[in-house]
Amino acid sequence: MDHLLPWLRLQFTKGLGRSGQMRLIEHYKTPEKALEATDRGWPKQLKLRGSLEKMVPESSAPEIQKAYQLLVEAEGWLLSFWDSDYPHALKHISDPPVLLYGRGVLPEGPALAIVGARHSTDLGRVFTERLAEELATYGLTIVSGLARGIDAAAHRGALKGGGKTLAVLGCGIDQVYPQENAGLYQQVIEQGALLSEYPPGSAPLAAHFPGRNRIISALSIGTLVVEAARNSGSLITAEFALEQGREVMAVPGGVDRKTSYGPNHLLKQGAHPVTEASEILEVLGVSKGVRKVQPTRGEPSLLLPESAARVFSRLDLTPRHSDELAGESGLTAMELSAILLHLELQGYAEKLPGGRYIRGCRAH
Repeated sequence: MDHLLPWLRLQFTKGLGRSGQMRLIEHYKTPEKALEATDRGWPKQLKLRGSLEKMVPESSAPEIQKAYQLLVEAEGWLLSFWDSDYPHALKHISDPPVLLYGRGVLPEGPALAIVGARHSTDLGRVFTERLAEELATYGLTIVSGLARGIDAAAHRGALKGGGKTLAVLGCGIDQVYPQENAGLYQQVIEQGALLSEYPPGSAPLAAHFPGRNRIISALSIGTLVVEAARNSGSLITAEFALEQGREVMAVPGGVDRKTSYGPNHLLKQGAHPVTEASEILEVLGVSKGVRKVQPTRGEPSLLLPESAARVFSRLDLTPRHSDELAGESGLTAMELSAILLHLELQGYAEKLPGGRYIRGCRAH
């Protein structure tokens, strides 16, 4: 692990930045040789700030030792832009990360970014989770930012579908943010990877998140925005995707919801409207002929008694209130309550706040 220290010393040099690190390594080929040259001074043609070489911290500096120790304790790894395992998709963007810290194993194959609002709707989260689950069965890696709301739902869906998922963080890979995603954080490591350009110990600062969005979009062949308010970071991710030549898709939303602004705005700008997995696969040019994970779910209507099947047939991803279902199915409130509970226990229905119901995960 000692080979990490030269990289950490350069990254922690105040005023050097990504472009400066790039120029140094392109000139000296290795961080060790760049550090050896600090005594005689870095050449002026590198266009670095004057006397910057005197600002390089020693390996024994507290910030270097802290980052090093945290990386070791997290059983993490470090990739540089020049390593053979560095993601090829990142090498050709305008501002690639010089260093990538990670935990887990980087997935291979085509990937889709799914991003959206932190303060998402119940329907948005359920829709995202089920969509990601289905897409994962076709071998797509799901990439997102492990934030609450749509991001977390995308990761959960990929995991449920038995697929791979990649979380790009706006903090160090040792930081669990938000804390409510602690369990999901560990699952992502076990079934994919965590990735960050920020060294271990880095806090989730607001300034970090716009930069991490360019990595999310670059690692994917397309970006899907499910829900996003007017100033959402998801729109920044979509902008990066366009700049990087990736496909941009959006799920249309009702004009009465704040979180519909982002997707509807993108659709006006020419994004692909999508509402189901087959449309996404078509946009991305991914074959759906053979699934990576074969589903084992039976046809729900064949497994339900007539009255339950009648209620089930009225459920989809649009929340329906129990009073509405009772009126349409001709059942009493008590009869409907028993059937809905039965459907819920079997996974054919899911209860939402306010006495509303949608189709459950077993029905898809």
